[in-house]
Amino acid sequence: MSGTPGAGVLEAQIDQWRGFVSRRRAIAASDVEEMEDHLREQIADLEAGGLDHEEAFLVAVKRMGSLDEVSREFAREHSHRLWKQLVLVPEAGDGGGGLARWRDLGTALAFALGAGLALKLLFTFVNGDMALVRNLAFTVLPFLAGWFAWKRRVTWRVCAAVAALALVPALAVNLYPFEATAGPFPAPGMTAVLAFTHAPVLLWLLVGVLHAGGAWKSHDRRMDFVRFTGELVVYLALIMLGSMVLVGLTFGVLGLVGIDLEPFLEDWLLPFGLPGALLVGAWLVEAKKSVVENIAPVLTRVFTPLAVVMLLADLVALLVNGPLTTADRELLILMDAVLVLVLFLLLYSVSARDRLAPAGVFDWLQLVLVGAALAVDAVALTAMLTRIAEFGFTANKTAALGLNLVLLVHLAWSAWLMAGFVRGKRPFGAVERWQTVYLPVYAAWTGLVVLAFPPLFAFA
Repeated sequence: MSGTPGAGVLEAQIDQWRGFVSRRRAIAASDVEEMEDHLREQIADLEAGGLDHEEAFLVAVKRMGSLDEVSREFAREHSHRLWKQLVLVPEAGDGGGGLARWRDLGTALAFALGAGLALKLLFTFVNGDMALVRNLAFTVLPFLAGWFAWKRRVTWRVCAAVAALALVPALAVNLYPFEATAGPFPAPGMTAVLAFTHAPVLLWLLVGVLHAGGAWKSHDRRMDFVRFTGELVVYLALIMLGSMVLVGLTFGVLGLVGIDLEPFLEDWLLPFGLPGALLVGAWLVEAKKSVVENIAPVLTRVFTPLAVVMLLADLVALLVNGPLTTADRELLILMDAVLVLVLFLLLYSVSARDRLAPAGVFDWLQLVLVGAALAVDAVALTAMLTRIAEFGFTANKTAALGLNLVLLVHLAWSAWLMAGFVRGKRPFGAVERWQTVYLPVYAAWTGLVVLAFPPLFAFA
């Protein structure tokens, strides 16, 4: 087979199929090899019957059935494997896999301890709440980045480049001469607030470069980072809820016997607990993907219809709020927050979807979600332009306007591609690829807000 002209194409197709199956976390590597042997046998039989390489491959894959069904069947037959992974019990004869998981956990805890010590030093030697806020991400996220660099075996050249890029916003937020508002209680100016809130986003996207092992041009690696981000949010929410219950009960019990834990909470639990939750959550996402990938499709199907209802309500609120010039600034800011939330939901939905599955009812619902978001974005954008025309440009108005334009392009092209997919005109891969292609735009925009907006608006 390897000597025929179409053999290279066939091997590329099999490689793509193997990569897709390998991402189904219920299927182990040995099972993938067994399935591949079965696939190759079927292809050989079909070719012997007169089919060419491509026809034989397509028919063989079709005969093997839906990969989702295969995954569910493997999950049922090998459920003990998933449960053992969940409770950290290594498989017998796993070739050191259990030891590798413990080593990953130990390294993650070591980075978490380092982040806790760094945060403790920040709380001890840095004065002022705003100084703490603007340096929080620059203190904690480098340790997560370091863990990814160790885990992915990223080259020193890539690590140095990422560190140099991260140093630029860190210096900007600390050295720019931001002005404070006048009055008895001075507060940071708008350019400072914009820089402090956008810098962590830029830093998180730089962490994504190390999560991708330095292969930041790979669309699959970018989508893996999107998936990781969504799954990490799920784990952090669970960890935070559980921690709140445990801490609350502990405070209540010890308070009854006259022990005050508040100094311990402020001095030790918060500095070490926050980065610890982040690093442990990241380790859980990496080690327990089989569990979360079962949750992700459920979450998207629950929250997508709720988000559609929310967007329609927001659209009505904007339209009945009177003339667009009277639209409250806080309302427009909240609309931006809603659109960003919808964007996260869209990205998480795309990352959790089987790219080879045909279009269904949920895909139409996703299209309605994006269409409603576009309508809200258009109204909010019109309101912002109207306010700017009447009152002029300010830092926050310009930032809101720019974010709306960035979101408008992203959502509009997503809607166009999704419409083509649900109508059977293009594959879902085009929708998925657009999400990863557009990610650097957000990095560029956040960098612009952090670095250029303060001097453009006189640091006010």
